[in-house]
Amino acid sequence: MEFSDAHVIVTGGSQGIGLETARLIATRGARVSIVARTEERLAAAAADIESTTGRPVNWVGADVTDPTAVTAGIGELVAESGPCDLLVTCAGLAHPGYFDQLDLDVFRSQMDLVYFGTLHSIRAVLPAMVERGSGGLVGVSSGAGLVGVFGYGAYAPAKYAVRGLMDTLRAEYRHRGLYVACAFPGDTLTPGFEHENTLKPPECAAASAGIAPRSAVDVARAIVRGIEKGRSLITADPTTAALAKGGAPMIAIAERQMAAAVRKATR
Repeated sequence: MEFSDAHVIVTGGSQGIGLETARLIATRGARVSIVARTEERLAAAAADIESTTGRPVNWVGADVTDPTAVTAGIGELVAESGPCDLLVTCAGLAHPGYFDQLDLDVFRSQMDLVYFGTLHSIRAVLPAMVERGSGGLVGVSSGAGLVGVFGYGAYAPAKYAVRGLMDTLRAEYRHRGLYVACAFPGDTLTPGFEHENTLKPPECAAASAGIAPRSAVDVARAIVRGIEKGRSLITADPTTAALAKGGAPMIAIAERQMAAAVRKATR
């Protein structure tokens, strides 16, 4: 992918990984647009990116869980800045907790935001990309989309679904000229992560205690570097890279380590 003068749309672009990814892509000379729910935060994020990169940023407030709203919002951005050359779906928020204590609404809301939010955004740009025979789609999954994580019974399945969606889209559209990738960030220091930590069961915190969270800037750099190199699988840290590339043996090791940490925490 070439970023220079490309129109790149980033969902979840008002904070965290989305904001830093949008900022870094803007430094590459792209026309950047960001989408999120809160207009006040979006306006501040756009002004922040513009002040640090010197590049104009368009934004639109839209809830990615609402297909009508996100399609209309992305349509506005396309009308202003031209066809979408690359979509990066960063919108998401984790709600951890003990599986048997989470309300059913949590499972639904996690799937709505993480999976269907990705799906709705992609469906808003895909037809035009197929018609042109070019474009890129990058879905942001998670390390929890590679291995089951204690306390993430609502979040991890939604991230697995994003992984499956991107794998399927790659199989279906790569031969039609589209670039499709999936990113798997691990724990990342974002406002959402701070909220997530207030909900984590103690065993969950123990299982991840040995893994230092990355900054949103570091994760954004990994995502942008992966896109520039045309990678279909993008990771931001050695642990997640080992899980993603090592397959079943590495996942089995991670599961044993997690089980040992959980046992120790429950003694």
